[in-house]
Amino acid sequence: MNVNPALPACCAPLQTHWPLPFALPDTVLVSTGFDAAQLHVDDFQRSAIEAPASIQRSVAKRQAEFLAGRICARAALQQLEGLNFSPAIGEDRAPVWPAHITGSITHSTGRAAAIVANKSHWRGLGMDMENLLDTERAERLAGEILTPAELQRMTAASRDQLALWVTLTFSVKESLFKALYPIVRQRFYFEHAEVLEWTEAGEVRLRLLTDLSGEWRNGTELDAQFGFKDRHLLSLVSIKA
Repeated sequence: MNVNPALPACCAPLQTHWPLPFALPDTVLVSTGFDAAQLHVDDFQRSAIEAPASIQRSVAKRQAEFLAGRICARAALQQLEGLNFSPAIGEDRAPVWPAHITGSITHSTGRAAAIVANKSHWRGLGMDMENLLDTERAERLAGEILTPAELQRMTAASRDQLALWVTLTFSVKESLFKALYPIVRQRFYFEHAEVLEWTEAGEVRLRLLTDLSGEWRNGTELDAQFGFKDRHLLSLVSIKA
């Protein structure tokens, strides 16, 4: 079996626990903490991760989150199938996985994660991690993220749930895009899907509001899930093979 290079100083030890409420069989999820202040100029070379030109030109925070995310992705693929592979960035900015693999990489302030599976088990995986918004920022962003129907449902909730509602809606729509875009190869945006309902147990129901393909049409409903890690909200949309 291939052995991955030692972790750079900016990354905490990798974790393979499942942080979401409903475990997915035949998947591997790896996460790590990272500190951009600890990033060294030779960390990419030392970690055997290739930094694209756009990453080389970016600030330390972007470099550290990219490096941490790719280290998680490589470790997940290693655990799943023994692959020593780090996904490059495609022309559409999405990770380029091996042809038989579906996966997703995400990062937020100080934390990164990746999930992978063989396409014989899962057609699409979309994962997103967000800092939990404060109430004032959630109020400012609600009109940009929520559909009119979502805004109406939000008014029935208490103000102390507003930050969670907006953060969750943003996150699961990001996860939905990551799961579906590799399948439909068509971009869509916040107004093209809506959260119908969610539970405190971590269950979410979504509905498409646009036609993306002959299979994925306006009105199609999907399930998602979410959980918390420290102050981060993690969401996942999974599409079975």
